[in-house]
Amino acid sequence: MREIPLKEQSIVLIGFMGVGKTTIGQAVAKKLYRDFIDIDEEIERRFGMPPKEIFAKYGEAVFRHHEKEIISEICHKKLKVISLGGGAFLQKEVQDVCLATTTIFFLDLSWNSWKDRISLLIDSRPVLQGKNMEEIKELFDDRQPIYEQHHSRIITDNQEIEEIADYIVDSLKLAWELYAG
Repeated sequence: MREIPLKEQSIVLIGFMGVGKTTIGQAVAKKLYRDFIDIDEEIERRFGMPPKEIFAKYGEAVFRHHEKEIISEICHKKLKVISLGGGAFLQKEVQDVCLATTTIFFLDLSWNSWKDRISLLIDSRPVLQGKNMEEIKELFDDRQPIYEQHHSRIITDNQEIEEIADYIVDSLKLAWELYAG
């Protein structure tokens, strides 16, 4: 398979659940005139039910398998902005396909900033169900090293969506000039 030129590679946003991958991804896609794909929404569309129901009915293993298949398919497409679910990047195959075919931005939010958002997240995130704050903090800490596989990291604490999206777009344009010229 031919390598996708840097300027045409899809952009993937990774990070813990609730850091803003979808919202920021939509803003980046709009600025770059690209299609935006939220992997969780794509899974929901194909399954006909939200991730929370897939987890409950079929289990996490079935969800992760389909997630991996869909990500592999979409990452080979050009000119997309893709938001991965917080747990998707735990799979080695997902890391490998994303690193090989896309430009990955890690949206890094501190624990203190993240926990301020928990009330907005707790009901819709299957992996948070039945966990106390200590267990959620452990999950947060356990996943941080996995997100270290990226092309660029953005600390998102105390930043507005537009600021982050502009930073991503500006850094992409600089990379395109430097490496694709």
